[in-house]
Amino acid sequence: MITICIPVFNFNITSLINELSNQMQSFPTDCEIIVIDDCSMNFKNINKSVCKNVTYIELSENIGRARIRNLFLKYAKFEYLLFLDCDSLIYSTTFLLKYMETISQKPQVVCGGRVYDATRPERNKKLRWKYGILKESQPCSIRQKFPNKSFMTNNFLIQKQILQENKFEERLTKYGHEDTLFGFQLKRKNITITHIENPILNGDIETNSEFLSKTEAGVSNLVSIMNLTDYNKELTEEITILKFYKKIKKLETFIRLSFKILKPFIKFLLTKGFVSLLLFDFYKLGIFLEKLRVKS
Repeated sequence: MITICIPVFNFNITSLINELSNQMQSFPTDCEIIVIDDCSMNFKNINKSVCKNVTYIELSENIGRARIRNLFLKYAKFEYLLFLDCDSLIYSTTFLLKYMETISQKPQVVCGGRVYDATRPERNKKLRWKYGILKESQPCSIRQKFPNKSFMTNNFLIQKQILQENKFEERLTKYGHEDTLFGFQLKRKNITITHIENPILNGDIETNSEFLSKTEAGVSNLVSIMNLTDYNKELTEEITILKFYKKIKKLETFIRLSFKILKPFIKFLLTKGFVSLLLFDFYKLGIFLEKLRVKS
């Protein structure tokens, strides 16, 4: 009934595989696990050893977050695919049971959500933690108000046939916003996304520097999405930063120059853990304007 799909890159999945295997004992013939390693440099031997009873595949080259998710279609045998990020921690003993109960209603796409540990981390990880707590840890009652915009790839269930007909955009080869675009693609096709309360715990809080680097990569990928002509105009209304950019376009030159002056100081503050999400949003906007200028 469910193929659990775990794309892996440089992460130890021992805890995740062990917990899933324990819960699968209640559904011995109805679940399978497939792990595809995207040409990792670390943890391959550890992961291979813990995946003795699951399908484990190693890729000889890195193919990226979009293409690797499509690749699971080649190996999955069940009607539903449950995608989990490799850094997911499952803390509910009824995690799989809830998804099994959900598929009895024949949903098209289901998102379970994500939460973060409420314990405040050390300062050098405060930016990612605060962003996750305030922006990503949303209950299903909030996510369901904007079901497609709230879509995230870290913990979702999808009918195999729907993914076959609506694959992740493989023209995106770098990190960032592949989930944003996928949610938008589903909206275009009037495919329903259902949100339930079945979150995973984010198990990998990046340092402030790592998160800023990932943010910059994500913004760069967003500019690439904008340059795909079949998405450009419609997508503007779906993504907050694009919507905001449309409003402040007349001030673009002033904001770009201001950011050029302030960028080192803002980056220093955010890297050192003096976290303001307003400042972080301004930083993203400034990076967006930089990347946009390079592309144009």
